[in-house]
Amino acid sequence: MTAKPIVTEIPATLTMFEKADLRDMSRKRRTAGYARVSTDSEEQEGSFTAQVDYYTKKIAENPDWEFCGVYTDEGISALNTKKRDGFKQMIADALAGKLELIVTKSVSRFARNTLDSLNYIRKLKDAGVEIWFEKENIFTFSSSGELMITIMSALAQEESRSLSLNVTWGQRKRFADGQVSLPYSRFLGYEKGADGRPKIVEREAKIVRRIYNDYLQGQTIRQIAASLTAQGIPTPGGKAEWSVSTIRSILSSEKYRGEATLQKTFTLDYLSKKMVKNEGQVPMFHVENSHDAIVSPELHQLVQEELARNAQLGHGRRNISPFSGRVVCPCGEFFGRKTQHSQDCYKKIVWQCNGRYRDRAAPKCKSPGITEEALQQAFVQAFNAVLGDRECYISNMEPAIALLTDCADLDGEEQILLERQAGIYAQMEALVAEIACPGADRAACEAQYSELKGRHDDVKARLEKLAAERLHRMAKREKMRRFLETVRQREGLLVEFEEPLFRAVIEKISVHAIDHLIFTFRDGREIPIDASKF
Repeated sequence: MTAKPIVTEIPATLTMFEKADLRDMSRKRRTAGYARVSTDSEEQEGSFTAQVDYYTKKIAENPDWEFCGVYTDEGISALNTKKRDGFKQMIADALAGKLELIVTKSVSRFARNTLDSLNYIRKLKDAGVEIWFEKENIFTFSSSGELMITIMSALAQEESRSLSLNVTWGQRKRFADGQVSLPYSRFLGYEKGADGRPKIVEREAKIVRRIYNDYLQGQTIRQIAASLTAQGIPTPGGKAEWSVSTIRSILSSEKYRGEATLQKTFTLDYLSKKMVKNEGQVPMFHVENSHDAIVSPELHQLVQEELARNAQLGHGRRNISPFSGRVVCPCGEFFGRKTQHSQDCYKKIVWQCNGRYRDRAAPKCKSPGITEEALQQAFVQAFNAVLGDRECYISNMEPAIALLTDCADLDGEEQILLERQAGIYAQMEALVAEIACPGADRAACEAQYSELKGRHDDVKARLEKLAAERLHRMAKREKMRRFLETVRQREGLLVEFEEPLFRAVIEKISVHAIDHLIFTFRDGREIPIDASKF
């Protein structure tokens, strides 16, 4: 018969998260400090320096600790560890066996994200590395350490969430009040004024106006960027080389016309701090007359229309040729640049309808090609036709501009619509009060309210269309005046093709046949030219 088993209990001496300390107790523990502040402000700078000095002395003075340095992160939030280089280096060194103890101020200094905090603490425990949170007096190897850390981390995370909500509320309140703030260190043309509003910096504003004028004179965005770089003009961020995206951003920003659309982006959540484009998830606010404008609304709108026109071409405005995207076939396609006889002495540049090449077996269009030289000479003749009648043209254009861009009809309709909108809104307010009364027919009231809201929305939509039409007419007036000024400043007839002039004054060239080109100038004037003789 098998003897009865004899069981002897060996009492536990460690918690399930602890490991037996098999190191030589006579040897000092390799110890490092960790210090962090979350902003770059001057007030925090003193705190950061004090933390580093404090842990350097504290570790060096402890006879049981061997000083292994202080890891630091300055001006970085603790919400996650993605950008905390000092923290990540400390963890890597600890896991590599270079550290045995980490001393830090508090749980909130280590991490405000509960998940991050616990994950790193457990990784370090597995590697035999302890953390001492001095403020809470928590040693992670102690029996109560795990519970205390979980509670403290959760509290710190909730504090961060509450702070984030308060900051978000404050920002949206400022937006609703029309308070505009710009990233001045990276925004060309403005600085923060004494009243807190953007104030024009004239030396920078001149660069902004130059960019707008160069673009309307026909230069491409890439050409403008290259020109500013070549002249040694620094970018808004202080860099030497201008990028296409920077120029496009300046041309597109409504802030240069004295307006601001606020909350175009928003923070997705307080943990990741990820900024995303606002596509209707949160309110946006548009503030008119929020600050002094660097460019006129007319000029800004003209640039927006030019940007949109070039975007419709599918490739924007290119450097290859001034004729790109401007020579139009009756079939609706643009003419493209082709090289003929590229390998012999008969080489020439010809512009042909792109529709001819969509389907070579059955070409959509059979319009004849036209040489680049013929287009250039035809432009010279067309522009000289304007200059030949220069004085009469100038005298007639001023009243024509005023007539074609007059907004009196829009102003009259807008006034009527505003009065109508106010009346509808008053009815809606009265209806809301009626619904609140005892015994009111709620169904009838709600139906009436829905009808009023529909009328209100229709009026609002029409007002928005009037505003867009007004901007379009203002842009057209600016375009015509700029063209008129070009003609006024021209002394003599054009002798040869000038690319900058062509880009500045020509809207398009319609090719009906080789002997029938129509040049449409930016003021809307059309001049027919026979190019067959060129």
